Amino acid sequence: MVVCLRGSNRHGAPKRRAPLLDSCLLVLAWLLLTPTLAAAQCLGDTSAPRELKVQVVPQNTAEVLYERWAPFLERLGERTGNCFNLRVVGSIPEFERHLYRGEPDMASANPYVAVKARKKVGYWFLATDSSRTLSGVLVVRADSGVDSIKALNGRTIAFPAPNAFAASLLLRAELDARGVQFTPVYMGNHDNVYRSVALGRADAGGGINLSLQQETPEVRQRLRVLYETRGYPPHPLIVHPRVQREDRERILAELIKMADDPLDQRLIQGVQLARPVRVDYERQYAPLERMGLERFYAINGE
Repeated sequence: MVVCLRGSNRHGAPKRRAPLLDSCLLVLAWLLLTPTLAAAQCLGDTSAPRELKVQVVPQNTAEVLYERWAPFLERLGERTGNCFNLRVVGSIPEFERHLYRGEPDMASANPYVAVKARKKVGYWFLATDSSRTLSGVLVVRADSGVDSIKALNGRTIAFPAPNAFAASLLLRAELDARGVQFTPVYMGNHDNVYRSVALGRADAGGGINLSLQQETPEVRQRLRVLYETRGYPPHPLIVHPRVQREDRERILAELIKMADDPLDQRLIQGVQLARPVRVDYERQYAPLERMGLERFYAINGE
């Protein structure tokens, strides 16, 4: 179901174009597109000389991603004079293949995949959310008798994708360190993981604190967090080196300003950038290179 909200200006009057209404129209357009790749044309300044292709790791369904990202990019494009083309792919491995080929001009990726994209393509780490950390969570049904990680030995555990950082790589490393043998199943996104556990189709599931908080109350109340990893810097916004420095700086500056604009706060919160700051790569993300997660990483047609 798609719920469209009518926007208003500071005085309560209808806006010229409501970003949330635009996002609903984009969702409806997505329903007519192929299931593996959907695109929303020119979010932002339609007079911009070129489009910037944007891809977002599909933690959620395409409908949910459009509802959150389309109005945000529309507003950011208006503020920066950019025309953003939001492209949503059907799975996390497919997203990784596009990213490692350097196709998107800007992307939101999980921290470990973003680190690899920096090495492979030269992506710049532009911004991250300073208000929260990212942690992996293992969930079980609320009425499950499983009371420890070791109790998952021999069980089936659902994950979004092999290379999801906190939701898969970190959790599989933790399970391996404890000698837990399990059967992994990969569900494509976080929404599917939580629902498979809630419905009893998997004994446990890997997700992240942020996506679990965004789940519907109906799903959350059927789940229980069995284990949570330590926190790490969340998904960064990264930019391809072909994007000019002045354009990168303008995007970063306007993104930071959006956090102080009451009308824009809900938009940036929806894309998990509530308090955007410039990335300090060496301090925040370089340590991920030394965590030894490579042996759990699956090559997806890089």
